[in-house]
Amino acid sequence: MLIRKPSDIRPSEITPPDVYTNRRTFLKAAAAGAAALASAGVSAMSKSEVEPEPIVPKAPRVPMEGVVETPYGKGLELTDYSHATSYNNFYEFGTNKTDPARYAHTLQTRPWTVKVDGECEAPGEIGIEDILSGFTQEERIYRLRCVEAWAMAVPWVGFPLGDLLRRFKPTSKAKYVSFETLFDPKQMRGQRRAILDWPYREGLRMDEAMHPLTLLATGLYGEFMPNQNGAPLRLVVPWKYGFKSIKSIVRISFSQELPETTWWRLAPDEYGFYSNVNPQVDHPRWSQARHRLIGEGLFSNKHETLMFNGYADQVADLYRGMDLRKFF
Repeated sequence: MLIRKPSDIRPSEITPPDVYTNRRTFLKAAAAGAAALASAGVSAMSKSEVEPEPIVPKAPRVPMEGVVETPYGKGLELTDYSHATSYNNFYEFGTNKTDPARYAHTLQTRPWTVKVDGECEAPGEIGIEDILSGFTQEERIYRLRCVEAWAMAVPWVGFPLGDLLRRFKPTSKAKYVSFETLFDPKQMRGQRRAILDWPYREGLRMDEAMHPLTLLATGLYGEFMPNQNGAPLRLVVPWKYGFKSIKSIVRISFSQELPETTWWRLAPDEYGFYSNVNPQVDHPRWSQARHRLIGEGLFSNKHETLMFNGYADQVADLYRGMDLRKFF
């Protein structure tokens, strides 16, 4: 397979499976006490699942200052802002793709504190304003191919996660880093139902976390992050499936043992810890060899999926010698 650098990749080749669409349908049925919809027909799906209908976000668009663009993704045709901010997976606000844009205005992102603990020499807390002021000169716009329930190309504003992690001096015992989303059912209406085991948790191996393409994103399209996209601070790991890119982070922990993560714990045969984009490893209920782009429709899987979502040149060495069918 020909693997190209991000700067050479066309947006029509962006890689994701339809993981979230099938998963959302299954969970909605489960919550209602119905049978699993793994074999359900198209009639069970709403129009918004077939073709996104843009919704104007309730929050105002607030430009960020002092950010510059990186060389990544030059030439990519960016996903339309209205699609990227109105058709999202953020179960904390509901299981429909349009729920986050409708309801995430209830999330209060100031003040916001992130706790950092575990296997590090300098555990503590850091506020979002300290994060923003500390990295103002280093925040960059990264045009990256990313995976949600679809494929999209988004200009994220952020900085390498490793720049923040080094501040807390992880020890040699720190083999993994885990993350938690805010748990506050008063603000996040989706958490009032046991759709998932709240709070949402994700994790990375330390070398993955320290990779320069693993970002802490504070904005997109040159503006502060909209609530529905994970404000005020979210992870972006462009070579992995979208559920690894945890939103609205309030805790980061270093550990010696591999951490349990939300989807891996719920369905380990479907959602592995690594969850690297891999066209050679199918989901138990669908192929991941092809994918669709946001806005094309549910059954438009006409684009060939690239290994590591097209970032193999940058990240393949992280997994040298690993059986990626076993460690999926």
